[in-house]
Amino acid sequence: MPLARRQFVGLALPALAAACSSPEPVLYAIPMKPGPVLRGGPKVVRLRDIGLAGYLDRREIVRSSKAYKLGVMSNDWWGESLATMLSRVIVLGLSQRLPDSRIYAEGGAISVDPNAVLGINIQRLDLDASGELELVAQVAIEFNRPKRNAARSFDIVKHPPTPNVSGQVAATGDAVAELTDGLAAMLQS
Repeated sequence: MPLARRQFVGLALPALAAACSSPEPVLYAIPMKPGPVLRGGPKVVRLRDIGLAGYLDRREIVRSSKAYKLGVMSNDWWGESLATMLSRVIVLGLSQRLPDSRIYAEGGAISVDPNAVLGINIQRLDLDASGELELVAQVAIEFNRPKRNAARSFDIVKHPPTPNVSGQVAATGDAVAELTDGLAAMLQS
């Protein structure tokens, strides 16, 4: 092989490999916004592992589930498992909103005898056909002292501040904060 051709091949192969590699993913986290501080509530609350709709249980951010199609962002990922992140964020939010209560996640290292056990199923967390973020959740609480139950469904819609993934994540944070406000009110009553 002539020298010029070998030099071209030697330079072209690394450039070709770089062009074919995918860019690093952008990682996102859901923030918890502060909410109203409520007095009272159970002394110890255990948050069960969050139930997540199967289509949401992936590292990529789901943009939408409209028109029978799942819109998934191939290079925009959650920074951790979505169920784990939601659990962590909700524990932080409930701890701020209910300072008289101690909130622990089921999957953590701390095992407690709770006064209340909180279960959450997230059935939807993506953009609807009009571009609004929709969070649909079912919540059940088992109070142990005295023994009683409470259950409620939430359907929260938030407008993303921008039409991109960052806007969707910001709206998700707003929706999770509103859900956490509702959870705190349920636990306090």
